[in-house]
Amino acid sequence: MTRIWIATIANFFLPGAGYLVLGERALLAVAWLVGALGLTYVELGIQDAAPQYYWPMFASVLLINTAFAVDVFRRGRALAAARGPLPA
Repeated sequence: MTRIWIATIANFFLPGAGYLVLGERALLAVAWLVGALGLTYVELGIQDAAPQYYWPMFASVLLINTAFAVDVFRRGRALAAARGPLPA
């Protein structure tokens, strides 16, 4: 269960990283990770250039990251149920 929580926290802060922790969806996880880093770069760039867009962008990223965290948590629990507990 510890590994599932690590994957959940990792996926919240860096979408895709949690899947790598679980050993799942590696190619897609790397693509999400690269995309999230690019989106974060844009988000930080518009903070000064277009401040009216910053909070909607921040809220959108928060929602997406929460969805990624919930998804990897559910995926980890399903994997644990299917093959027994994951190693810590």
